[in-house]
Amino acid sequence: MSSENRDRQWWAVTIGVLALVYLIGAGIIVLAAAALRGDGGSGGDEAGGDNKAAITLSEFKIEGDLSVPEGDVELDVTNAGAVEHNLVVTDLEKQTPNIAGGSSAKLALSGLKAGTYEVYCAIPGHKDAGMVANLVVGGSGEATDAAASSGSHSMTQEEGARYDKAMVENMTQFLQIAGLAEPKLAGTKGDPTIENGPVTGNQKLAPTEILADGTKVFDITARVGKWEVETGKVVEAWMYNDQVPGPWIDVDLNDKVKVRFKNLTPAMSDIHWHGIHLPNSMDGVAPYTQDTVPSGTDFTYEFVADRLAVGMYHAHSHGEQAVPNGMFGMFTIGDMPLPKGRTISGIEIPADVRPVLEMPMILNDAGNIGFSLNGKSFPATAQSATAVVKLNDWFIVHYQSEGLQIHPMHMHGFPQLIYAKDGIPLDQPYWADTINIAPGERYTVLVKAVTNGEWLWHCHILTHVEQKDRLFGMAGAVVVTP
Repeated sequence: MSSENRDRQWWAVTIGVLALVYLIGAGIIVLAAAALRGDGGSGGDEAGGDNKAAITLSEFKIEGDLSVPEGDVELDVTNAGAVEHNLVVTDLEKQTPNIAGGSSAKLALSGLKAGTYEVYCAIPGHKDAGMVANLVVGGSGEATDAAASSGSHSMTQEEGARYDKAMVENMTQFLQIAGLAEPKLAGTKGDPTIENGPVTGNQKLAPTEILADGTKVFDITARVGKWEVETGKVVEAWMYNDQVPGPWIDVDLNDKVKVRFKNLTPAMSDIHWHGIHLPNSMDGVAPYTQDTVPSGTDFTYEFVADRLAVGMYHAHSHGEQAVPNGMFGMFTIGDMPLPKGRTISGIEIPADVRPVLEMPMILNDAGNIGFSLNGKSFPATAQSATAVVKLNDWFIVHYQSEGLQIHPMHMHGFPQLIYAKDGIPLDQPYWADTINIAPGERYTVLVKAVTNGEWLWHCHILTHVEQKDRLFGMAGAVVVTP
């Protein structure tokens, strides 16, 4: 290489190095400026410079920066919980989308004036479970701190007395609805409060007709309408035959079944027969196993009920909306064989045991229905989730979960004999005090009412059943009379 070429190469390298140093220096200046602005280099702050607040959501509380200045503010909302949450600012018509666990969303609030604004999670049941707080703007008012929003703050005697009074009134309401105290309230058994609709779900569905070959024909119509979750609280629900849960379909083993389904919801729908043995073409997953059923059209399901089952039926298309909002029901085939004449953990099951009651217990925790047992929230569970039996009676419960969470169902007073799981009889039945029921699961249990009284029956995730001043949601009862 000539000396001239070496000189040219040297100058090229030198110029390149100098350019790189210049660019690095410029970058450092930009980053420093960004750091001074506090925006991490993202440009301008739409919510007004430094006016940012970090808020954390979890089961079931709201905590974080609940005092902010006037003007434009950006809320950085993080869901540290396991289920979806959102954040609504009352009176401002502002809210985040639903935020999955571990994710975040930003909420810009413009032109905030001094005052106190309620913030809460709008997912049904979550506000009632404690997800409500005060956002204080401009230093006026009193913010709800993390301890207060989670219910862990110290309770004054005055607060305790007020909460006691409200709790007693709330629980007395349950007794009144159940007819165990006077006077009865509106919305009790046999007194529908929703026009042209039943007051409770799970009503046994009789065949519309029985064909010459013995086929049992049932008619199921899906539509959106009004449902009373508890006395005076009416919500928009997705329903089968205008009830939540949908009607209980019960057939005999080896029955021929035809279900004529009519879809009057705003979107396409179908019926999935969860836990039922049937042909693939009848499984109810449009468009995989069948044609779609658009709004205003119908589809007929036909199959032979050739295996014992404690199953459920629900929508699969748009299931994330339809099912939490009420479109679910129970489908049983034949009778689960009872462990008659057996002694299990020292408790004898009589050879001639005759249960006096067989009842569904369908759990939900989402949608407009929210925390509920058989489509109702306490105290209206006196209508839907209360077993009334006599001393020493045996009765059967079919648990099934159509919700999004596991629910540990606890029955006060009596152990529960689990003798079938997901419609499959167990070779080794076992007794349990509390049963964890996950979404999609079914447990069939046998219970003996051995002591008189009104016994609470509830989910043992206590934020699903109780607030400081009332029971709500997933609480029912076993009432044993002499």
